Amino acid sequence: MLKPQPVEEVFRALGDPTRRDLVERLSAGSATVSELARPLDMTLSAVVQHLTVLESCGLVRSEKVGRTRTCRLEPVGLELAADWFAGQRAAWERRLDRLGEVLEADLAAEEVATPAPAPPPPPTSPPKGTRA
Repeated sequence: MLKPQPVEEVFRALGDPTRRDLVERLSAGSATVSELARPLDMTLSAVVQHLTVLESCGLVRSEKVGRTRTCRLEPVGLELAADWFAGQRAAWERRLDRLGEVLEADLAAEEVATPAPAPPPPPTSPPKGTRA
């Protein structure tokens, strides 16, 4: 089995709503594991497991001082995702630009091939003795 690329690991980690919530809360600044766990309806051990996944893909870094583990957001992991999105955006913009060129060329060819419609015949007056 192929080893997943780092960006795949980032997206897999962010695929879980709890981990996205942790990343979002850490974007406001560093926090201890206890602070991160407080609003969640899960054990401290489960929160640590989520943080381990985020650390393994480079989204979060933690430091332990005494009995307190403090986590902070690591921009490298987010930059991987941002770079992937930028590459996708550039590729789709090129494709859409090319599609626009093809459609413009098709429209121009259609205008050349289609003759202009003939003007309508002039109105005729009804024959005498009939009602219109």
